[in-house]
Amino acid sequence: MSRIFNQGRIVIIRYIVILQILSILPILTSCGSRKSQSYSQFQISGFAQGTSYQITYYAGDAIISSKSIDQKFADLDSSLSIYKPYSLINQFNNSEKGIEMDEHLYKVAQRSLKIWKESDGVFDISILPIVEAWGFGAKRHSNQPSDEAIRKALTCSGSDKLHIRGRQLVKDIPCLKIDVNGIAQGYSVDVIADYIESKGLQNYLIEIGGEIRVKGRKQPGNQIMRIGIEQPSNDKDEEAFIQKIIELKGGAITTSGNYRKYIQNGSKKLSHLMDPKTGRPIENEMISVTVRTANAMSADGYDNVLIGMGIKKAFAFLKKHKGLEAYFIYQDADGTVRDTASVGFFK
Repeated sequence: MSRIFNQGRIVIIRYIVILQILSILPILTSCGSRKSQSYSQFQISGFAQGTSYQITYYAGDAIISSKSIDQKFADLDSSLSIYKPYSLINQFNNSEKGIEMDEHLYKVAQRSLKIWKESDGVFDISILPIVEAWGFGAKRHSNQPSDEAIRKALTCSGSDKLHIRGRQLVKDIPCLKIDVNGIAQGYSVDVIADYIESKGLQNYLIEIGGEIRVKGRKQPGNQIMRIGIEQPSNDKDEEAFIQKIIELKGGAITTSGNYRKYIQNGSKKLSHLMDPKTGRPIENEMISVTVRTANAMSADGYDNVLIGMGIKKAFAFLKKHKGLEAYFIYQDADGTVRDTASVGFFK
């Protein structure tokens, strides 16, 4: 997630870096037809939502403009960013009872409540009072909250107090506030993907702050897109080391991790990932979870669910959700860092 959303939790390395690494490896290409040879690679990159983005697509001509992408990001910020005082989400947070939603907030809130219910509250967008108490909101601070501050934040959170009624987003108590950082950047990827496909493009890769969605192949060689997953490190300045490489023929891949962003409390590092039930940082064996599924919004939401559950519950959850695959990096009981994945993750 990024700075609309939550910077620092992404461990999928940038696509352009991966392509440079993989360019030294043997690559099988199709013979190609005259039609395939008419393709060229086009890239649009920049900075939005507090992070970098890159859009790569293959077409005969440059169809997508930077200006049109900038407008998409502006629309998303106006709806979903807690860092924009005028945004719709801040209008909701400052309201007594709720507001009427636009299309973006409606889709994100609807999916968020679905995942909240499926996860038994592990994922909860009403967590903003808790996030703010720990200094990870729009107003940053490094003071650890008191037990009383945490109890107060918990009384102002809970998606059981949040309701969708038609196009209205309604809250039972005025102090309830939402933060869609855990899902909205994935949604942003999907919005850009839908826009690109509306222009008739069928071969592309979109990456926003490490959240990725792919369709088709690199052209004109018809090569499968390859994505790298970096090895976790507590050193924010350390160069990324690629732990795994996967081929992505289509769909989305996102990651949640607890090692890049934290509060230092003496010798203990407290994760920025919060447990909505305790109001405190998540403490379990998980280091990072990478999820692949059909769309980026779902992947982004479920990677938070799985990292919050711990390894055993995460695998049990995956068994109940077909089409959802995950790769885990975790610490076992003696502190050894290990990795594992669901059966279909690397297929």
